[in-house]
Amino acid sequence: MIKGGVLTAAATFVCMNLGGCTDLKPLESQISDLNAQLSKLQASASAARSSADGASRSAQQATQAASRAQSSANEALSAAQAAQAADDATNEKIGRMFKRSISK
Repeated sequence: MIKGGVLTAAATFVCMNLGGCTDLKPLESQISDLNAQLSKLQASASAARSSADGASRSAQQATQAASRAQSSANEALSAAQAAQAADDATNEKIGRMFKRSISK
């Protein structure tokens, strides 16, 4: 709104200094149109900012979810590796038992 006031004052000042400008109605209507356009642009900018803020929040939530999923995947991998190591150790013991029983 401050910009609109500055715009109005500037237009009035220019017309007064030109001397030949006696009918201010066309300029006033143009200034009104510019003020209306400015209001629309401000509303659009506000909506765009709100949308961008929402997208940013969604992206942060997605990043956090991905981080939790990666952590869970790392824990599952660790558990699977431990289980595989235990399985390998058990198979090795069974293999040694069969070798002993066959060699006797």
